[in-house]
Amino acid sequence: MGGGVRFIILLFLVLLHFLDISVALPLCTDSRAPYVPNYRAAFCAYNETTCCNYAKNMQLKQQLSSMNVSDPECASLVKSILCARCDPFSAELFRIGSVPRQVPVLCNSTISQDSSQSLQAANNFCSTVWNTCQNVSILNSPFSASLQGRGGAPTNSSSTKLTDLWQSQSDFCDAFGGASDVGRSCFAGEPVTLNSTGIPSPPNGICLEKIGNGSYLNMVAHPDGSNRAFFSNQQGVIWLATIPEGVSGGTLELDETRPFLDLTDEVHSDTEFGLLGIAFHPKFLENGRFFASFSCDKANGPNCDGRCACNSDVNCDPSKLTPDNGADPCRYQSVIAEFTANGSASQPSMASRANPSEVRRIFTMGLPFRAHHAGQILFGPNDGYLYFMMGDGGGPDDPYNFAQNRKSLLGKIMRFDIDKTSSSDEVDQLGLWGNYTIPVDNPYAKVKGLAKEIWALGLRNPWRCSFDSTRPSYFMCADVGQDHFEEVDLITKEGNYGWRVYEGPYLFTPTQSPGGNTTPYSIKAIFPVMGYNHSEPNMNERSASITGGYFYRSTTDPCLYGKYVYTDLYSGSIWVGSENPIDSGKFVSDKISFNCAHDSPINCSFSAGNPLPELSYRFSFGEDNNKDVYLLTNSGVYRIVRASRCNYICTKETTSIPASPAPVSSPRSHEGFSRDPYSTFVVLTSFLCLIFMNYHLL
Repeated sequence: MGGGVRFIILLFLVLLHFLDISVALPLCTDSRAPYVPNYRAAFCAYNETTCCNYAKNMQLKQQLSSMNVSDPECASLVKSILCARCDPFSAELFRIGSVPRQVPVLCNSTISQDSSQSLQAANNFCSTVWNTCQNVSILNSPFSASLQGRGGAPTNSSSTKLTDLWQSQSDFCDAFGGASDVGRSCFAGEPVTLNSTGIPSPPNGICLEKIGNGSYLNMVAHPDGSNRAFFSNQQGVIWLATIPEGVSGGTLELDETRPFLDLTDEVHSDTEFGLLGIAFHPKFLENGRFFASFSCDKANGPNCDGRCACNSDVNCDPSKLTPDNGADPCRYQSVIAEFTANGSASQPSMASRANPSEVRRIFTMGLPFRAHHAGQILFGPNDGYLYFMMGDGGGPDDPYNFAQNRKSLLGKIMRFDIDKTSSSDEVDQLGLWGNYTIPVDNPYAKVKGLAKEIWALGLRNPWRCSFDSTRPSYFMCADVGQDHFEEVDLITKEGNYGWRVYEGPYLFTPTQSPGGNTTPYSIKAIFPVMGYNHSEPNMNERSASITGGYFYRSTTDPCLYGKYVYTDLYSGSIWVGSENPIDSGKFVSDKISFNCAHDSPINCSFSAGNPLPELSYRFSFGEDNNKDVYLLTNSGVYRIVRASRCNYICTKETTSIPASPAPVSSPRSHEGFSRDPYSTFVVLTSFLCLIFMNYHLL
């Protein structure tokens, strides 16, 4: 029986490791990133990074004053609790789902007897608050909010003490306390700090196998959770393919003669034009809706006709633009269109072909130049809104300063609600660029004169973004540099990523400025969390162009788990970013060696004596339903596999655990285990308990 118990415990720990249930990230309660203040804190002592401006500091000071707390020790504790609003982790501290919380989660942990007194005090901060303030009068107390069923005593207008409001310390801390466990944060009276585990070790190397010869720009896992995925090329064709199981020796099953959807008649394809993004509605299995982002040429069709991004609203005159390679300004357009898989099968999950007719045009915008159009589209995993990545429109130095202009959509990440549509009057009144509505919490949704679609700004050409499947608050984008630096940015609400005031972490001086300049002191620039210089070894300064990737969440290569993988379009390099401390938003990146698996289904090495894969151009990354990561290149489709297949050493790799869970080979319902790691944790824990009980009874 002892062996069985040990097995259950081991399996439990393995599940905890791979679930990696941590969600903290330096974010303010309004989802914006904290910033370095340009003032000296007059009340709340958060001087490095903070979520409070000077006005918020004064508001909190007045709030404490209005409470008229007579006891100095209690007043000091209440002040620290109020100032938790300014903590860089305040979004985590005030977590409570969709219900506003007035008090941060107060640390209330049980700790061992050999812990230091300071640690005990920190972890029992909720008890400290109760013991210090229980009999102190606090007017307008933040602790008086009604919490049904949580032990709160009946309140009246004269209730000013904690003992008037709560029946016991236990009830009080049940309502306001929480443990700092499974990576989550609680407030202990001081700014939140995360424990560093030392400089993380990069993987020994990345092993790749080649499973397909086609050249694709996009890969999206089928929403049904099966081992199928959609691939699309730059010319405008989308295919539905079946991915071989790991270590099966199989190749990608994709019939190029039978496309899922062919848009080549609508798509204008050129160096930086084409079918640039595809995304499937979160409820695709119910409604069959999906979306394509592409470029079109208005000279070839009446449906390609939108407003020019160079217009009087942004102080740009299209007639004064120099014709770009002989093309009139805004001849080429950026488009998002909706399509459907309904009608071609009994249910969307069974559809092998989509309806070729466009359902509706979501967005159309004329482009002033022939470059920097980005074009990727993604649905937010938490909010269900459509995110649209757009570059600065092209032209050296972003001459019209579009990326910093909050009236322009160029150089931005946009966020649409595509489930609601606006009337023609609303479109004209709001100045929208198509058939969608503005999410009410977009940064400028209620600001007159600014582009209400904007979620983040200051980007040059965001080329491939992704949400971490385990921690959706981590929204990573790679942004292509100009002269010196390629960057990876951690995207937050209203985040300004600096271009063209900065290129990466460096101040940038434009050679031309017909659109005016922005000073460094007028913006709160957020600098890259990772990146590389064009002057690095093996980099061609004129050709460096970053390609963003994914946080690796597969169990196939456990030494790569939790690390962010990215590459360069042209150079022979792959980088891996490691976060330390975990959930801090601080990364160290390392250039990693990579090889071709000796047993790759399709030979992918230059020669027997040179195992390096012949990758050519690295267009993009993809992720399947098993969270395995793929590299889409000009020479084919590559999958990251077990390190040992390239003779790399990964001490976490074992032969007893399969390289990856076998995916379902046929369409299935989206019901089952929740994609929320906490729900999955509860389900798996319950399952393990049942196993243990059955084993014990036997």
